[in-house]
Amino acid sequence: MGAQLEEIIRRQEEKAALLSSHACRDDAAIRRDGGLPEDGVIRPPFFRDVDRIIHSRAFSRYIDKTQVFYLLDNEHITHRAIHIQLVAKIGRTIGRALSLNEDLIEAIALGHDIGHPPYGHFGEECLSALCKIHHIGPFRHDVQSVQFLDTIEDTRLTLQVLDGILCHNGEVHNSQLSPDPITGFADLSRKKTQLLEGGDPAPGTLEGCVVRVADTIAYLGRDLQDAIEIGCLDSSLPGLPNECRETFSLKGDHRRYNASIIDTVCRDVIAGSFNRGEVRFSPEVSACVQALKQYNYAQIYENAVLHAQDDTINELFAFEFERFLSDVEKEHTDSLIYQDLIRAEHVSPAYIAAASPAELVRDYIAGMTDKYFESIPRELLIPKRHFRNHAQRTGSF
Repeated sequence: MGAQLEEIIRRQEEKAALLSSHACRDDAAIRRDGGLPEDGVIRPPFFRDVDRIIHSRAFSRYIDKTQVFYLLDNEHITHRAIHIQLVAKIGRTIGRALSLNEDLIEAIALGHDIGHPPYGHFGEECLSALCKIHHIGPFRHDVQSVQFLDTIEDTRLTLQVLDGILCHNGEVHNSQLSPDPITGFADLSRKKTQLLEGGDPAPGTLEGCVVRVADTIAYLGRDLQDAIEIGCLDSSLPGLPNECRETFSLKGDHRRYNASIIDTVCRDVIAGSFNRGEVRFSPEVSACVQALKQYNYAQIYENAVLHAQDDTINELFAFEFERFLSDVEKEHTDSLIYQDLIRAEHVSPAYIAAASPAELVRDYIAGMTDKYFESIPRELLIPKRHFRNHAQRTGSF
């Protein structure tokens, strides 16, 4: 493959020469302790990180993790597996126009929500309260995403990808966002501490900043679309400020609302960020993005119907946390937490040796899908039948 490899290298060099001076280049990738040997030609470092994330056990659990609407039987509603793909696509659209490293953008986008527990942000609140009670600090899904990929499974991702995942906070709106540079893994630890203490550090690369903005763009219009789909919001969007209607062209067919929002904001960010070392909105679009976020919170995220069963969910979190904590402390090795986490082949032995019982339980529950979380009470509380007749009847006479 000598001649072909030389040609591939030449083409890769030509492609790299076209990157913006603000882009993070492949040869800047940093792995802890050097990482594993890699050729860097067919699969450059950040491209390889995409593969490592996709093949992680934590990634496979995206398939049944709630985005916003939980306890709902509708196959067309967005869940985490869809959301992260939308973020990746939007991020790469912006990154391509700005001549940034698309592999780095994709890796950050695909890994950014891996740490979300069951039931979305409400589940995060429930788990965080329990973590504080047991003196292991607050729970944050961004920190937990890094915990899964860097500690529990030890996927040996690059510093730039882990940093982008850690600092992806799309819930906060920044009219402009500049990178907070990183030079080593000590910076990752610094930013993790900032987050747990209530801070909001910026990503270390411009690609990470793009993903943070793409996260916001991906959910703003999609959540409106989902809310209309299930009937908790009228398609006329009552109470939405007129500036938002005009800026985002939210009129006519409501099925075009999401596309219109994505197109408007992407074009605005690209225009405002071109040849700059920052991501920037125009003042007009920035104000409307902020206003639409506030509208979504009032009309969707705080909707009483969505939160009708929150007390029950909170009780389930408390029950499962206490039950599995007791199992670990008493070394009940037949418990599910031993089977799924403590003795699982994909889990790092170094992590198991260092984690406290409460940290093990936190990580176990955070890794559950919604359906698995719901199955635990049935598994633990409903008696199992030891004997059946020869016909193996299961409910019929």
